[in-house]
Amino acid sequence: MELKTAIEQKEAPLTPEQFAQLGDGVIAYVRPMRSEEVNRLYPQAPQIAPGLMIFALFGADGAPIVLADSEEGCIGNARENHLQMVSLH
Repeated sequence: MELKTAIEQKEAPLTPEQFAQLGDGVIAYVRPMRSEEVNRLYPQAPQIAPGLMIFALFGADGAPIVLADSEEGCIGNARENHLQMVSLH
């Protein structure tokens, strides 16, 4: 009887919907971005003057939660909403 390693036992991957729900409502991350990027990615957001550094708090599924002018503002919002912060690499 041959034993297979976890790598050899190709398990069914998560569907995109299942992957998006991992950490939903629990995990968040902060990402800095230029105001031009905010205007391009989120056309429904109010227009922001070009050339500014903005910090965005995102949920685990990548959905934007809040924009702030400082990283601390995003982190404070995450704490208020009992979200666990994770680091992006």
